[in-house]
Amino acid sequence: MSEKKEVKKEDDIIRRAAKYSTGQIADQAAYQSFTFLVFTFYFAVVQLHIILISIGFIIWALWNSFNDPMLGYLSDRTHTRFGRRIPYITVALVPLGIVSFLLFTPPLPIGIANQVGNFIYFLITIILFEFFYTMYALNTTSLFPETFISKNERITANNVRQVFLIVGLIVAFILPSLFIDDYSDPSTKTLREYQLFGIELAIIIIIFASFFVLFTPREKPEFSDDYKKALGFFSTIKTCVKNKSFAWFIPVIIANWFVYGILPTLVPIYAKAVLHMEDTFMISILLGFTFIASAIFITVLWKPVVQKLGNRKAWIISMTSWIFTLLPLMFLGPNMEILAMIVFFFIGLGLSGSLYITDLVIADIIDEDEVNTGTRREAGYYGVNAFFLRLGIIVVFLSIGPVFIIADWPVFTYPVSYAVELGLRILMFGYPSVALLIAIFAIYKFPLHGERLRKVKEDLQKIHEEKKTRI
Repeated sequence: MSEKKEVKKEDDIIRRAAKYSTGQIADQAAYQSFTFLVFTFYFAVVQLHIILISIGFIIWALWNSFNDPMLGYLSDRTHTRFGRRIPYITVALVPLGIVSFLLFTPPLPIGIANQVGNFIYFLITIILFEFFYTMYALNTTSLFPETFISKNERITANNVRQVFLIVGLIVAFILPSLFIDDYSDPSTKTLREYQLFGIELAIIIIIFASFFVLFTPREKPEFSDDYKKALGFFSTIKTCVKNKSFAWFIPVIIANWFVYGILPTLVPIYAKAVLHMEDTFMISILLGFTFIASAIFITVLWKPVVQKLGNRKAWIISMTSWIFTLLPLMFLGPNMEILAMIVFFFIGLGLSGSLYITDLVIADIIDEDEVNTGTRREAGYYGVNAFFLRLGIIVVFLSIGPVFIIADWPVFTYPVSYAVELGLRILMFGYPSVALLIAIFAIYKFPLHGERLRKVKEDLQKIHEEKKTRI
């Protein structure tokens, strides 16, 4: 009887996770398309100067440093009959789809003669994109730790999420190749192809985000009064940063997001300039292989490793393996397409560990905070977390811009010099490796593991049982 109950409980978790994970498709399709294509589009197709692009992305990241924690603060303090999160998701989903299309519609003809006008448009659209993306993604992500409370629920739900993640990544990495013949061709034809993809992207985002709003599990009643205890804006930031566990998590997430950011941003250009790959489908397959491999490694490797060793040790192993799998990017060259596919597949080994473990770790931090404060503040933590991960994005463009200037490549031209090839190799391996070494040290010092984490889980269960008895 007890075994049947366990099976039924597992099936219920999987059903709830599947409904929740539909939001992952819209999330990943929007953000990974942005990361994969926007830099290449404005650098190679629109022909913006690398300094203008770098300035634009730095301003964008600084704006996000305020935007993300503010939206998290507002979400935690919201109270409606639909809960705290769903209203924001509903408001954001259509504008997010529209802005995802507008990213690829510069108002002036492409080329170096229209730098200022297209730069202003670029800056405005990436800021609008991030505002609506954060409003959507921060609230969908905040629903995860309060929808799936126990360690078993979170691990099972995380596995289900990866299936939906692949669909979002196919939209982001493979679908563009069906519309765009050459990601870096500065022509009106390429511009129109990007815009056709943008229309398809907008439709997909709106459909799947709407499905999420209609069918995702609703917020639990025991958390319905938590908005009353939500802290003020600056108090939220201060409390999060003073949390010792979160403080050690910060450099890890900055470093990881630096690597998340720099690899897909440069893959279209690295593939063409270094590997001499012209076929956009083959270029898309590089990243497609990485993320498909990630889904495989999460199921067959990281789930049992996390269950056996815990989040902290598993993350150290993941990031160490990531460094080794990035090393071949220093040495790949022309006529190595098959080898490049294999290399990018195994890059998914380290990437998948971080993708899988990050949400588990921050969920533990939120649990610890609830034990200490009596209130769940998911959006506050995810908002402040987003503040710091944007620093990783700033470092991405503080890295790319100077390397391109030193290599004398301020505006896209092809073929490229040896200096440009070397710079791209270093950006794809050297910089990420240093970031990951910093992250490994920080997660080694992370205190929320072992007996301390077990005690948090026990105290948390008591708190939730007490809340249920008062409903």
